[in-house]
Amino acid sequence: MTEITTSGATLKKRLLSLDVFRGATIAAMILVNDPGNEHAYAPLEHSKWNGCTPTDLIFPFFLFMVGVSIVYAMESRKEVTTDHTQLILRALKRTVILLLITYVIRFYFLVDFSHISISGVFAHMRIPGVLTRIAVVYFICSVLYIKTSQKTRDWLFAIFLVGYYIIMNFIPVPGVGYANLEPTTNLGAWVDRLIFTPNHLWAETKTWDPEGLLGTIPAVATGLFGIRLGGWIKRRGHEDSIKVTWMFVYGTIAVILGLIWDLFFPINKALWSSSFVLYTGGLATVGLALSYWLIDVRGHKKFTPPSVAFGANAITAYILADFIPHYLGKIKIGGKPLYNILFAPYFSPINASLASAMFTVFCVWIVMWVLYKRKIIIKV
Repeated sequence: MTEITTSGATLKKRLLSLDVFRGATIAAMILVNDPGNEHAYAPLEHSKWNGCTPTDLIFPFFLFMVGVSIVYAMESRKEVTTDHTQLILRALKRTVILLLITYVIRFYFLVDFSHISISGVFAHMRIPGVLTRIAVVYFICSVLYIKTSQKTRDWLFAIFLVGYYIIMNFIPVPGVGYANLEPTTNLGAWVDRLIFTPNHLWAETKTWDPEGLLGTIPAVATGLFGIRLGGWIKRRGHEDSIKVTWMFVYGTIAVILGLIWDLFFPINKALWSSSFVLYTGGLATVGLALSYWLIDVRGHKKFTPPSVAFGANAITAYILADFIPHYLGKIKIGGKPLYNILFAPYFSPINASLASAMFTVFCVWIVMWVLYKRKIIIKV
């Protein structure tokens, strides 16, 4: 199910700035997902509904980088053959593996925490989710990259964003009677309850899901945004300075357009609104441009290894971020959990929470550092 590569050459062929950017994103994800208690600084929490905090940038940045990675993984193979069946089957295989990993982890934690029967687990297991969306977006974007031109993908990008805007803002919601963008009464929430049923939605609400079905449409657009930038970076015949300049221009324009669209289709991560795609995609473009210029062009690489350790094995780090905090929480010394020994006595509640989250990031990083030093890349 997985491929473990130990060749040092494999690491050298990768776009280093992408690994650094992705690694920083994964580290940030672990930081915000694993606080020590219910307290957290505002930038480390998701927006309540409309709006965008730094935490809300993490997931779209990762999907953006999925798009960039597709170009680097498939471009050479796509060019050498007109029969793309094997490429599509390879993408499908990876998608299926990611989905299997998702549901095995959910099954494990439901049984471990709830101590309910197997039938009860399947009756309450969440179907949408972060890794699920990554898998689906990866497959759709891979097929689009393999089978369509960049011009076609640009048109699809626009169609997905405008079409999603029309769907969410103008189609009446059954049982409500009018289109709206409220958490429980928008069309996306209605579709999720209809298709998945409440028992298989986000446990916090059971009425809507932040990774719902309709939101996959603009999420694919985020992946296409990344493909566009990946193709631009790999474009031949342009100096790096020109590439980076235009990346900053594209990113800035996308942010401005997102802020303008926010006036009538609010920036909203849970809805993955069209304005959210442009705003976060623009910021991701600027961030990648800065990383690319400093690391791959100017050669400032001394500071990169800690972040690359996360970025080179991003999915592995994501999975470990589920298990390591879980088992750290089970460790007790003198009958007291680690949190009450290492953090609670020495910090205020909010700083103890932050310190605990940073400790979790460090614990995951240790494992990733060992893999990195041994030049091991685990591919699903």
